[in-house]
Amino acid sequence: MGKIYYDKDADLKILKKKTIAIVGYGSQGHAHARNLHDSGMKVMVGLRKESAFWKRAQKDGLKVMTVPEASKAADIIMILIPDDKQRAMYESDIKPHLKKGNAIAFGHGFNIHFGQVVPPDNVDVFMVAPKGPGHLVRRTYEQGAGVPCLLAIQQDVTKNAKKIALAYAKAIGGTRAGVLETTFKEETETDLFGEQAVLCGGVTELIRAGFDTLVEAGYSPDLAYFECLHELKLIVDLIYEGGIGNMRYSISTTAAYGDVTRGRRLITEDTRKEMKKILYEIQSGSFAREFILENQANRPVFNALLKRDSEHMIEKVGDRLRKMMPFVGKKLK
Repeated sequence: MGKIYYDKDADLKILKKKTIAIVGYGSQGHAHARNLHDSGMKVMVGLRKESAFWKRAQKDGLKVMTVPEASKAADIIMILIPDDKQRAMYESDIKPHLKKGNAIAFGHGFNIHFGQVVPPDNVDVFMVAPKGPGHLVRRTYEQGAGVPCLLAIQQDVTKNAKKIALAYAKAIGGTRAGVLETTFKEETETDLFGEQAVLCGGVTELIRAGFDTLVEAGYSPDLAYFECLHELKLIVDLIYEGGIGNMRYSISTTAAYGDVTRGRRLITEDTRKEMKKILYEIQSGSFAREFILENQANRPVFNALLKRDSEHMIEKVGDRLRKMMPFVGKKLK
């Protein structure tokens, strides 16, 4: 297990004379930029001139520049645009302006680990990856807390990369919750696997399969929605707060018995073999190649699958039911 760092392990002074550019102002970008600003850092936001976020960042009290201008002015450049957009922007707008001793940073290791962004050998390269969405990174910071982060050093030219990365993590609130040291390889591969096999791919397919099974057996789609999707949040919250044991302690005896006796009939050895296959595709780079080529081809498969799933009955039923529950679906700030 890697070392975990807290506030006492990080010193903001190392950032005081440095200028930080945040490239992108989406979920993570807005949170990093605002938290850095509120921590007293000299920060600017780098965006395309036509970006819809330009005025929003200005309204939030931040200095906004084009990405080439921000890259030229900054000592630390944190790239927080989507993975599939990073290589092109790095090559055209960031790389030409890098100076010896600069640092480029990432919120996810994909492009470094799979060789899509290849930094020069005279700059520091590090990662600070909050383990939560941007609105949570911002909200917990404002509350005096923070979101746990992962930290990794890929290139340490200045011999200060780790101190700089820890200070950056502290400035966005990460060291309040704990910063776990890892590597770009480990973060990238575990993150992709978790998303594909469990958190997103696994969960969404399990939800739809349960819903379909009930509806095909003649049960009400509304009831199927509540039992297979709506109540999931209650269960996940219990697991989040105290692990699987806490969830089993909190639910009914009937539910707990059904859990321990039926779960393995669904997640069979065949499922586990498929998980290992998915992990191998990530480790070997074949998933990265597939994803990169899909984006280069303007996402034909991705778009078709998104459209297919958007037309599933569970989406229509859910849309109607959520309108009847005003406490669900409130927009997150």
